[in-house]
Amino acid sequence: MGERLKRMMIKEFLQVLRDPRMLGVIFGVPLIQTLIFGYVVSTDVTDVPTAVVDLDRSPASRELVAAFTASGHFRIVSETRDPSRAQAMLDDGSAGMILRIDERFAGELAAGRTAAVQLIVDGTDSNTARVALVYAVRIAGSYSESVRIARLSRIAGRTVPAGGIELASRAWFNENLESRNFFVPGVIAMLVMLVTVILTSMAVVREKEVGTIEQLLVSPITSAEFILGKTLPFAIVGYVDVLLVSVLGVFWFGVPIRGSVPLLALATTFYLMTTLGIGLLISTVCRTQQQAMMTVFLVFFPCVLLSGFMFPVENMPTAIQYLTWLDPLRHFLVILRGIFLKGAGAGVLWLQMAALFVMGAAALTAATLRFRKTMA
Repeated sequence: MGERLKRMMIKEFLQVLRDPRMLGVIFGVPLIQTLIFGYVVSTDVTDVPTAVVDLDRSPASRELVAAFTASGHFRIVSETRDPSRAQAMLDDGSAGMILRIDERFAGELAAGRTAAVQLIVDGTDSNTARVALVYAVRIAGSYSESVRIARLSRIAGRTVPAGGIELASRAWFNENLESRNFFVPGVIAMLVMLVTVILTSMAVVREKEVGTIEQLLVSPITSAEFILGKTLPFAIVGYVDVLLVSVLGVFWFGVPIRGSVPLLALATTFYLMTTLGIGLLISTVCRTQQQAMMTVFLVFFPCVLLSGFMFPVENMPTAIQYLTWLDPLRHFLVILRGIFLKGAGAGVLWLQMAALFVMGAAALTAATLRFRKTMA
């Protein structure tokens, strides 16, 4: 058995390694996509282009504008007294927000009344708009508090203690709230699933297309050897991809890895059981490589959408949240982020690891049974 399995694995490796395009897919695409996600995909909101319509032109209005600029979240791209010009900038996208200060701004503050300031945000990018509004409300609140204290001091003729509540906030596990620390571990799970499912499904279907699968079946090789010979080479490819992307994430992007590397390897094994099982299952259903490729993407995209990679699972409808438990990508994402960012151990991640093991065993069993039935 050992010699036949060894020959089978060598054959699969040779088929993959002699094709330069396949080598690019296996090793080049994960590195390129990790770099793209690390540099491009970001939910951080900084330098929102802001058009200021200051109709007051007073020291008080300039102080408010300076507070927005000093925060680092807003970049003033235009200061005008013409509201229509600011509106045009919002329309053509050169400004993402308009800060309009009324001509009675300083007078209202001096009289001790509330001065209204209008804020218009481009809502086409709802995430950026929501975060920008939070920042703006915080800055306006801080400025309002300073104005109130200055007024009370003038009335009392002495400095009035600020008092109030000081909120000391701190983010754990991702201290600077960098979005790349959230996305890069997710890229590992996504790319490993895509590469291993495609390779496994293609490998068996290719045998059907060229007619060599009948030769294999009449040879002394057993079904178990055939399945292992088709999956183990791609499992090794999956491990190499995890290693490549992890090294790139840690040493290039500075993503911390605080947990156990052996635990990560064990979780990767369970995850590869599911992806390889899915790939084999697809290969037993499809007759051509084109069908296999289409089926892979039919499975892959729902898995990504339900995984929590882009949208939090907690925000999904309750019925869909239950459905996400059948998604191996969701469980591996929890494990990766737990190991990389939180330093979590098996005591915390056992449920996700058990789910992956059960799904992996079920997928491989179903694929093996389906393969025997198809070939019978």
